[in-house]
Amino acid sequence: MSEARFPFPDELKLPENVDPDTYRRMYLYYRLPSSILFGGAPPKELLEFERRQFWFQDAMHHYDVMYPLDDIHPTYWSIALSSYNSRIFVVPPANGIAHRLVNGYLYITPIPVLDEGEIKKRLEYFQRRAGYYYQNWIDIYEKYWKPEAEKIIREMEELQFRDLPQYEDEEVVTRHMGISPSAYSLVENWLRLLQLELRLWWKHFEMLNLGYAAYLLFYQFLKEKFPDIPDQHIALMVAGIDVILFKPDLELRRLAKLAVELGVDQKIASFSDAYEMERALSNDGDVKVQQWLAEWNNAKYPWFYYTTGIGFYHHEPRWIDDLNIPFGFLKDYMAKVRRGEPLETATERLRAQRDEIANKYAELLSPEDRKAFYEYLNIARRVFPYVEEHNFYVEHWGHTVFYRKIREVANILKGHGFIEDINDIFYMNWWEVYQALLDIVASWAVVMPEVGRHYWPQEIRRRKEMLAKLKEFRPPPALGKPPEVITEPFTIMLWGVTKDRVEDWLGTAGAAGKVIKGFPASPGVVEGRATVVFTVEELDKVKEGDILVCPNTSPAWGPVFAKVKAVVSDIGGLMAHAAIVAREYGVPAVVGTGNASRIIKDGQRVRVDGYKGVVEILD
Repeated sequence: MSEARFPFPDELKLPENVDPDTYRRMYLYYRLPSSILFGGAPPKELLEFERRQFWFQDAMHHYDVMYPLDDIHPTYWSIALSSYNSRIFVVPPANGIAHRLVNGYLYITPIPVLDEGEIKKRLEYFQRRAGYYYQNWIDIYEKYWKPEAEKIIREMEELQFRDLPQYEDEEVVTRHMGISPSAYSLVENWLRLLQLELRLWWKHFEMLNLGYAAYLLFYQFLKEKFPDIPDQHIALMVAGIDVILFKPDLELRRLAKLAVELGVDQKIASFSDAYEMERALSNDGDVKVQQWLAEWNNAKYPWFYYTTGIGFYHHEPRWIDDLNIPFGFLKDYMAKVRRGEPLETATERLRAQRDEIANKYAELLSPEDRKAFYEYLNIARRVFPYVEEHNFYVEHWGHTVFYRKIREVANILKGHGFIEDINDIFYMNWWEVYQALLDIVASWAVVMPEVGRHYWPQEIRRRKEMLAKLKEFRPPPALGKPPEVITEPFTIMLWGVTKDRVEDWLGTAGAAGKVIKGFPASPGVVEGRATVVFTVEELDKVKEGDILVCPNTSPAWGPVFAKVKAVVSDIGGLMAHAAIVAREYGVPAVVGTGNASRIIKDGQRVRVDGYKGVVEILD
């Protein structure tokens, strides 16, 4: 690694016309760089910590500036992930992941355990505690994890947010409740919603890091026995997973087949709008139409509670809130069925391929090592589906319900003149919403004017202007001095941050030409027309047979994967969602290229080599 470095967090100043006081008010204080929080004289302990760490922007999950209310997700996931690592399962070489919001963008840094004696001590805890989960994985997941996750989501759904009445009901007196139920429940339910969201994030990471750890142990075993084994071969040995995350896409495929079988596909496809289609079909007397429509409506809950993005931003479209998204995918699938094209996924082929690869490597090992190989492999395969499956419960189903409840609260704030549009609530952080609700309750109780109607509209206007300025800022990919070597496995496997990638960021690896290198995420070699997509709103640009080039993909882009030849992303490693989904859909992919979406232009012909991790511009 060269002596070059990125700016330290304290060296990055807020852009011009961004008011520091407004910026500080938007976020929780401890998530800000010390130089912003304390001005020109930050405490030495904090400043030295921030300068000592190597930070990188988590553009995989948080690609946009952080809206104050959306920042609840990384705030909560930092707590849940980190405590599982450092305090519960006691992962030997890894503590938590620290956060700083720099100019509105999230930067993270893993905190390693460097003392060998401490690592050895922690290993005893980890083996005992993680071992218990590995031994009982299926029971824990099926009997406890899934029911508890669904219970949290349903408790969210049951929360009611109602505006305050002129007078409480008579039964408050006759049942001697001793409380104002309307005022109390309005505030209590908001706090309850926040706690349920935190609880959902605890579920998110309860088994996730153990899933990665099981794969990592398998990975390290194979690297020790076969130093030259391609990373992709190891990844393929655990491919062919059947997870709930893919169920929404599979439901659309099922509905497409059913429509063609019933002979109603042409009628469905004749509509350009999903809501118009529903209205028209609901009045259609054809029994087969009604049969198909009932299946469409039954699929909505929970399978349409699905985001087209990562799941961490309020502005990401969700299927249930815009039925034209799944309807567009449905029409594509019906056209495929009419052409006689199969809609089956690559799962069965992948399972045969993974077994063939695994058995070939096993044959090269001694009997003792072969036994250990299959033990590691079986654990990895047992736990690995969770690495993707949990996303449906949290980022998709759970967060769709969460955002719907937030908008119910926003309607109350709008009715009181605190905000002008329901989406303005996302310019407030969650404790500010709590204060605003207290303002409403106090003013109602005292019978006096509310302060918030005079404070929040102008404050939100300032914040909108400021976030627009921050969106113009191009955040550096990293902050601080890069380490001599990058060994933290999750940083490499999930985020794709390697020595080569950091040198690309620093510009010390030479200018990119017609050949772009990344991680070989999914095998295959194809050529085709590149379509560059930066936002989910641009997905309709992607045509059958295109090569999708993007900064990052979402697991929910499955229907798009079904029509592209290959996928190229800037971000991610072998265990990133884009890599896993590409393998499961049998689509060649190169991830973690760093800058492919900025180099490749729409319409250029490119060759994607998913074996070598190379993208070549042919034009």
